Amino acid sequence: MSFTVAIVGRPNVGKSTLFNRLVGRRLALVDDMPGVTRDRREGEGRIGDLSFRVIDTAGLEEVTDESLEGRMRQQTEVAVEEADVALMLIDARSGITPLDRHFADWIRRAGARAVLVANKCEGQAGDGGLYEAFELGLGEPVPISAEHGEGMVDLFEVLSEAAEEFGEDSSDDPDDGAPLQLAIVGRPNVGKSTLVNRLIGEERLLTGPEAGITRDAISVDWEYRGRRIKLVDTAGLRRRARVEHKLEKLSAGDTNRAIRFAQVVVLVLDGDTMLERQDLTIARRVIEEGRALVIAANKWDAVEDQADARQRLRDRLETSLPQVKGVPVIHTSGLHGRNLDKLLDAVFSIYEVWNRRIPTSPLNDWLVAMIEAHPPPLARGRRIRIRYMTQIKTRPPTFALWVSQPKELPDAYLRYLENGMREDFELDGVPLRLQMRKGRNPYVKDS
Repeated sequence: MSFTVAIVGRPNVGKSTLFNRLVGRRLALVDDMPGVTRDRREGEGRIGDLSFRVIDTAGLEEVTDESLEGRMRQQTEVAVEEADVALMLIDARSGITPLDRHFADWIRRAGARAVLVANKCEGQAGDGGLYEAFELGLGEPVPISAEHGEGMVDLFEVLSEAAEEFGEDSSDDPDDGAPLQLAIVGRPNVGKSTLVNRLIGEERLLTGPEAGITRDAISVDWEYRGRRIKLVDTAGLRRRARVEHKLEKLSAGDTNRAIRFAQVVVLVLDGDTMLERQDLTIARRVIEEGRALVIAANKWDAVEDQADARQRLRDRLETSLPQVKGVPVIHTSGLHGRNLDKLLDAVFSIYEVWNRRIPTSPLNDWLVAMIEAHPPPLARGRRIRIRYMTQIKTRPPTFALWVSQPKELPDAYLRYLENGMREDFELDGVPLRLQMRKGRNPYVKDS
């Protein structure tokens, strides 16, 4: 365990639930009654392949005397001093309370490295509190549901940055950072394991003509042109209706977890039967998870009319996956090693786009030009006004727009903005997320 994480927040926001989720066991008592946790509790936390020391703390109370609540607060203060990272939890369903604001100020004054975590965000119940959380001045909140295990991938990415800074194996050289997480997915028998074997240059994975040979998600640590890669070969995914055996269900679950924890996903297609319904289902799952997508049209050497196959593939992508226009397509042969360098070049290229950040000033200059060229429509006799835009996260690129009537802004206009962003900021091939927020520009102070 290379670094320490403390979980803090007011009572009953879900700190112990998150603690249990991270350690993988019910070590801490959980109840709806506030104040169950009184002492610091420590455990070995893990998300994916990241491990760390995690401390559960008592709910923060606005007291400093020698009462029970005061002593509990002292224990929490000690935990924050010991920790490399403090996860400040809020209850997104309840919204921001005065106590949340008080302790956000306290954490800033303490100089702790803090990550704001908005808990209880399952469904859309926490959207209001999630937007309010920006008021705390602790940066972008990480939305999770500790009870249901949602949002752990986003938390993994945040803590991975801390691991690189505080970890025993960290280095000042950015090339020695965490490996790129690359998952190889697709239907059964499309050549995933053969492709992986050819990439790493050895018969590391069992292959053959039989479908379903790979059952577990197999991780291989590898290096390509000096860049570390964690390559994950996965079991083939069939339509859910065809999955009957318990073992296959477990394999499918393992594959879905690999997608969630990946950064880039290569969807392998069979050149003869490209983009069947199940291929599209897998692609949409990757997009919904916000991962960067590359398509490998495999067994291309066996395709007779390659020009016709290329055109059919392009047409199907345009009509069935419009949400990721420009997704890279590489025509490969895992068996013969064809175009594998091009495939990896596409992986690194799309990874850079996935991590791209656009400065706020040119983004808003662009927004003004787009609105002038094509103004938003009227809603109930009034013009919808888009007042401001900023990028709130990468991986994937996510943007917030402050809109006078967000519920009335048509999806067609959002697609107009999204297509313009892809073209003007070179964001082809990755999911884009646009979040509507009501109100004025939050970064302009009242005079």
